[in-house]
Amino acid sequence: MKLILAPMEGVLDHPMRELLCDLGGFDHCVSEFIRVSNQLLPRRVFHRLCPELRQGGQTLNGTPVIVQLLGGNPEMLAANATRACELGAPGIDLNFGCPAKTVNRHDGGASLLRSPQRLFDIVSAVRGAVPSDTPVTAKMRLGFEDKTLALENASAIESGGAANITVHARTKVEGYAPPAHWQWIDKIQQQVSIPIIANGEIWNVDDYQRCQQESRCQDIMVGRGAIRTPDIGLQIKALNQELHHTPLTWGEICQLVLGFYHRIKHIPPRFACSRLKQWLGLLSHGYEPGKALFTRIKRLKDVDLIVEQINMDISDYSLS
Repeated sequence: MKLILAPMEGVLDHPMRELLCDLGGFDHCVSEFIRVSNQLLPRRVFHRLCPELRQGGQTLNGTPVIVQLLGGNPEMLAANATRACELGAPGIDLNFGCPAKTVNRHDGGASLLRSPQRLFDIVSAVRGAVPSDTPVTAKMRLGFEDKTLALENASAIESGGAANITVHARTKVEGYAPPAHWQWIDKIQQQVSIPIIANGEIWNVDDYQRCQQESRCQDIMVGRGAIRTPDIGLQIKALNQELHHTPLTWGEICQLVLGFYHRIKHIPPRFACSRLKQWLGLLSHGYEPGKALFTRIKRLKDVDLIVEQINMDISDYSLS
């Protein structure tokens, strides 16, 4: 069983990957997507979105980071995949799942799910361009507007030479609205012979177990669930190894948030302010004390005042 940390643009970036992987529970993670259009990107773009390339393609604690590419041009994706490998990427993942309107208007992400032939062309071009020992994988949704091409799309990706497919169990139109249709992942798994990784609507250990049962997948990718419950990886690993794990307290979660701030404090204060609010807003859905903290900080514009409020909760909940 493998647990993978999903890519999320502007959320699961380098500092967050480092923090969550250092906390533990994840076997590997995937970078934010690198957008490829009609040119070979300079090395600095790869290093900006995946700084782990400077340290052997892994986080500081040794968790591998797969480089994800997004685009619709097979030749340019192949060329940029080659560059990523030259820079040390341990694997290449192709994004056929992003539902963002801007991405889909510009021939990327889930828009490609309307043409199985295009999926095949992209995967086969990248597979043929990178070293044979470098895995090429893909992430897809169940379709664009509906699920009629789900099985054909998965077969096209497999035929192109992908080593595995992560399936987000919703269409592009369904976005992130519950439920996730995990049973469709099982249908795809019966259609192809390569490993399938289940993704979507996994917020806790109970969701993880239900997803495994309905999708019949052993390997799971978690994205937003890891932001809302940072130790979800440890909880899942403990379950599978029949070990005891005490979930993090709110005071410990606040210490993680403060640790995250120290990782990003070099960026302009207004951006650091936004990132802290973003994470605390997501945490407020998973931890009852988080609602009160988020209410206190959501209108603050001074990052030092936000940090002061976080420290107050650390003091209060460390003593309780």
